Amino acid sequence: MMAAHSADIVVLGGGSGGYATALRARELGKSVILIEKDKVGGTCLHRGCIPTKAMLHAGEVADAARDAALVGINAEYNGVDVGALHAYRDKIVAKKFQGLQGLLSTRGVTVVSGAGVVSADRIVTVGEDTYRGDALVIATGSASRTLPGLEIGGRVLTSEEALSLPEIPERVVVLGGGVIGVEFASMWRSLGADVTIVEGADHLLPTEDIDVSKGLERAFRKRGIAFSLGTPFSGVAQTSDAVEVTLANGATHSADYLLVAVGRAPVTADLGLTEAGISTERGFIVANERLATSHPGVWAVGDVVAGLQLAHRSFQHGIFVAEEIAGLAPVVIPETHIPKVTYSHPEVASVGLSVAAAEAEYGAKDVSSYTYNLAGNARSEILGTAGVVKVVRRVGGPVLGVHLLGDRVGELISEAQLVVGWDAHPEDIAPYIHAHPTQSEALGEAFLALAGKPLHGL
Repeated sequence: MMAAHSADIVVLGGGSGGYATALRARELGKSVILIEKDKVGGTCLHRGCIPTKAMLHAGEVADAARDAALVGINAEYNGVDVGALHAYRDKIVAKKFQGLQGLLSTRGVTVVSGAGVVSADRIVTVGEDTYRGDALVIATGSASRTLPGLEIGGRVLTSEEALSLPEIPERVVVLGGGVIGVEFASMWRSLGADVTIVEGADHLLPTEDIDVSKGLERAFRKRGIAFSLGTPFSGVAQTSDAVEVTLANGATHSADYLLVAVGRAPVTADLGLTEAGISTERGFIVANERLATSHPGVWAVGDVVAGLQLAHRSFQHGIFVAEEIAGLAPVVIPETHIPKVTYSHPEVASVGLSVAAAEAEYGAKDVSSYTYNLAGNARSEILGTAGVVKVVRRVGGPVLGVHLLGDRVGELISEAQLVVGWDAHPEDIAPYIHAHPTQSEALGEAFLALAGKPLHGL
């Protein structure tokens, strides 16, 4: 029998953006119904951020075991127990999932299991039941994208299938040199695979500052990760035990598997959006800077909104929309102020404008930058990592961007985000002391240099 339910806010999708919306809305006294067809936590928790970072950490431990003698430790690397590796990873995911379920329950969020369709004005239908909100928030996330004519199956994988492999491949080709491709390449190499990345652009991580991209390429070469840049993918043929990847220039690469890592597409098909008067463009929901859609009372958050596809962007969207619905008029955070981290070995982290983007916006004469090499940082030397800190500023003005390369530099990006977000000048930051010995000192050195008083740099 059909049942009708209502709440202040109905959220369609229980991933990062959806559950952040729900939790913040409950803090603000709103009743919330959260509809999720799979598991709350979404791709990030179950098939993305968390499991991949657990496996990247396992790769870091493998690298440390191989290099233990360099620091006087007697240890041996004897390979990977894939079953134990997966159990470690799955235990972390399960614990975080259990915690999230408990949090939603404790906060009083009503969670509905099932696939929802927007059937009318702010009404979502799940099976025979309907859920109406004074406000509707769409947060259905994204799924792995593929290329026309390239079918997933057999030995052609997306990141989700790759996480389920019962083995560490001997040879892998990774199609795509963006964040997902670079992270899987780094992880597999650490766990013993031979890896080749195929990227049609001229550099790995093509959206990052060029000096950081080049630095990552040098580091990957040193690690034995091969890559083909600037030549598009042409096709793949597979047998029962191998794949052969062909590029547009006729070059071929043989491997056990091909990982397709060419980005993610919004999950908006079959949601009834057009019929409900909610506009889309290239599959993304059209939303203004306050995340309101073309239909009154309907908002969109996370990967269904064109832009950076990052879990923490989705969190921020969810918090923002909950506060917007509650009438708090929250501040809009520009996309350029959202930090990005690639958890490879070495890591890449950035926030704000690259030199090229800053020069395009302000003119080359009004932009300056300083690059500090981590070779001069004691903590980085102890950790055995190479890399750089590059800070971009407007001449006589604020810091416009910070770009980092090196192991563990993702932990530095929060300070950089504050500096860029608050339009701080290097002269504002220079008097503040960074603890010694830390990698954060490298940021301090760059700010000192741009303020005209370098301590260790030139």
